[in-house]
Amino acid sequence: MDSIRLRLLKWLVLPVLLLNLAGMALSYALAWVPAQIAFDQALGDAAAMLAARVGEQDGRLALDLPPAAERALRNDELDKVYFSLRDSAGRLLAGDAVLPLPALRTGGPALDGEVAGEAVRLVALPVRAGQQAGVVVVAKTLRKRGQARAAIVRAMLPLAAVLTLASAGLVWFSVTNGVAPLHRVRAEIQGRSADDTAPIAVAEVPLEVAPVVQAFNGLLEKVHAGAQAQQDFLANVAHQLRTPLAGMRTQIDLLAAQQRAPEAASALAMMQASTERMIRQVNQLLAFARAEPGPLRKTRMERMALDQLLEESIQHFVEQALRKDIDLGFDLQPTMVKGDRFLLRDLVDNLVDNAIRYTPPHGTVTVSCFPHLGGGMLTVEDSGPGIAPAKRSAVFQRFQRLDEKTTGSGLGLAIVRDIATAHGASVAIDTPASGQGALFSVYFPS
Repeated sequence: MDSIRLRLLKWLVLPVLLLNLAGMALSYALAWVPAQIAFDQALGDAAAMLAARVGEQDGRLALDLPPAAERALRNDELDKVYFSLRDSAGRLLAGDAVLPLPALRTGGPALDGEVAGEAVRLVALPVRAGQQAGVVVVAKTLRKRGQARAAIVRAMLPLAAVLTLASAGLVWFSVTNGVAPLHRVRAEIQGRSADDTAPIAVAEVPLEVAPVVQAFNGLLEKVHAGAQAQQDFLANVAHQLRTPLAGMRTQIDLLAAQQRAPEAASALAMMQASTERMIRQVNQLLAFARAEPGPLRKTRMERMALDQLLEESIQHFVEQALRKDIDLGFDLQPTMVKGDRFLLRDLVDNLVDNAIRYTPPHGTVTVSCFPHLGGGMLTVEDSGPGIAPAKRSAVFQRFQRLDEKTTGSGLGLAIVRDIATAHGASVAIDTPASGQGALFSVYFPS
């Protein structure tokens, strides 16, 4: 997989390194060339000094150089100094015979040469005394120049290394900060829940990334539209099925009241049970359609009295509880919560319906609500078989049942979990103080 960061580093680090090398070479030249000129100037001064001491004697050139002056000229701790005076015919008149007459234009700049197998730098100056003409040549080995060059290189290498590392670090830091907005966008997308289809804020991303984000937002809109269509379809199907099923149940109840034959009564009882089960599953599908697939619209959230909502919802379960001779009680204290009325009614219906269905005859079911930690608490307690601690987290998954003997679709507690999550609430399962049954607690924050 190609990386923008690596691509930027490849295109930036290499040019920076080349620029550093070029800068290093330029700095070396700026340091070495003046030193070379100074060495050549000193060599030229020595040649000029010798040329000034050349005169005519007995019809030929002569060099008046006292021994002390010659020692001063040759006195150098590192380099060897050579000099010579030759006439126009090239004959040696004074100085070192090993120093040849250079093949150069006299009076020119210093040139490189070789004496006794060692590299030298030499300067030649024309001289004239009376009617005589000649050439003075001064040469010097390059040992001191080599030391000066090595000192320049030693001084420049650490600086070049520091500058190279600093440049590479600056490039890395700049590239890392340049792609940081991409990491923020990625983190925002990864941190979203699966049903969060809200668009990404284009104003918070770089201009170069904005077209990609806009295209992604368009995809999110299509996903949201598809999920909304699916939700609407599920809600419509559930709503359309609920009405004919309710009518079918009424007709079956009328037939059951008119029939007296035991076989007919048994068949009608089975039809009534099947119809009740279908109605319950359709109601759960409708609850799912209201709770999914996205977060609640803020306009649907309102402050409401939880105790009043419970009082209205519990009335629908009185007949169901009476058929099983279950004592359905409630303890409702004034409690205010923020939520969606329809979804909270579905949450209450599923908790109470589960409690009545799983509580054996002559049992008890108690629904309570009260203020708690600045928010509100809803509890549903029953005297049924309870839920083992090892299975309490699994029962909130979709299509999960406690055992093979348990009837139902396994959606009720999954609906409770989804609705609670949409309200920022938490659901817990405990064992009542009596030690028998199950205690469901839903905490709504303030």
